[in-house]
Amino acid sequence: MDGATSGVISALRWLARAGRGDIALAAAAGLVQVGGTALAAQHQAGVRVLDVTGYLLLVSGPAVLAVRRRWPVAVLAVAYLTTLCYRLLGYPGGPIWMALIVAFGTALVLGHRIAAYVSLLVGYPCFVWLVDLMNGRPLPSAWMAGGIAAWLLLLVAASELFRNRRAVAHASRQRALEEQRSQREAARRQAIEERLSIARELHDVLGHSLSLINVQAGVALELMDRKPEQARTALSAIKQASKEALVDVQSVLASLRRPDEEAPRAPAPSIANIPELVRHAEATGLVVEVEQAAPSSLPSNVEAAAYRIVQEALTNVVRHAGATTVSIRVCQQEGDLVVVVEDDGRGWPGSAAAGGGNGIRGMHDRAAALGGRLTAAPKPGSGFRVCARLPVPHVTGRPA
Repeated sequence: MDGATSGVISALRWLARAGRGDIALAAAAGLVQVGGTALAAQHQAGVRVLDVTGYLLLVSGPAVLAVRRRWPVAVLAVAYLTTLCYRLLGYPGGPIWMALIVAFGTALVLGHRIAAYVSLLVGYPCFVWLVDLMNGRPLPSAWMAGGIAAWLLLLVAASELFRNRRAVAHASRQRALEEQRSQREAARRQAIEERLSIARELHDVLGHSLSLINVQAGVALELMDRKPEQARTALSAIKQASKEALVDVQSVLASLRRPDEEAPRAPAPSIANIPELVRHAEATGLVVEVEQAAPSSLPSNVEAAAYRIVQEALTNVVRHAGATTVSIRVCQQEGDLVVVVEDDGRGWPGSAAAGGGNGIRGMHDRAAALGGRLTAAPKPGSGFRVCARLPVPHVTGRPA
């Protein structure tokens, strides 16, 4: 009893959740099928009078159409059996096929093609010949049987056409959703790349300048009482480094403006600015040797990457190496721009040398973004060496 009650409650819930369109269709089919047949029965003789059983059979098919999307095969079976029983019992003719037609089309459109075609192949001989044989009526003529077959083929063709158009529309919606997902993913990746690029720029700009300011501030504090002139020189270097850092930060922030806003005025860094980096490093007491034999014209992204790699390498030397001498070599080799920075210090901390620091990672990222490679490792004996090879498009150079 409990199982039957829960089954009825479940069915009522599904009926309550049925779409308004399905309920309206079921009501319309019931009105045509029951009302039309009742009117047609008044003008027919020699048939069984419509009674409660007949009306129940007429109503059952349209009623189950309310849940045709949830259980299309079951609805088709109910419509088929109630219509067949109605015909076998000899009730009057009329628009008794309405529910069966809708159930057949629904099953076919929703992809239950086997069930739909089985009902068609079984139903055709049953409704065309079996019903008349069971009721003792003459069989339909060949013309009538052919006409019914043609009408059924038309119904199948219309259902298949609707199913195909529905499948095409569904595929189009899926492609649109996939394109939207791809666009969102591309925008997300672009935002991540932009954030990483901004982080690298700020790290390179601020890291280099703040390292120099830190070193010079220590020198100034150490010499303020004993050698005030040298302290003055250190303070002047701090002032200049902070001024240049401010300009660089403003340039990075200006690059974040929208396309319709004013473009940044500060020039992009290039290898032509390396002497300025050297001047700042020498202000900390380092001896810097520079060998620069790069081509006169290089792509701006290659020049910017080379400059940032030299800048970060010098920053790490000033902060960690305890070196006295640094050598910088920028040249062209086998179509690549080669950047080498070496020092004679005690080496960098283990995390930085292993690539754990943001600076080393940033240098690797800059080289990889251009299709190049970078190595950063201690030299045999003492010191540290950074070597980057940056491909230069459409440039053929001689070995250095």
